[in-house]
Amino acid sequence: MVNIGSFDRAARFVLGSALLAAPFLVPDAFASLGPWRFAVAGVGAVLLGTAVFRICPAYLLFGIRTCAIGKS
Repeated sequence: MVNIGSFDRAARFVLGSALLAAPFLVPDAFASLGPWRFAVAGVGAVLLGTAVFRICPAYLLFGIRTCAIGKS
């Protein structure tokens, strides 16, 4: 069941890609976070995964859909 619309998917893809790559591409900026920089990358990976598969478990839990009603 798809529950992520086009705009939501694009936003998750862009933000997820940035969060996943930033701690590794700009390590000096994230050095003060210590091990938390890996949490930032993890959040990015989750956002990227939900964008690719077009399903968000949190949206399922709360019954939210950002895509058109006719799609499944």
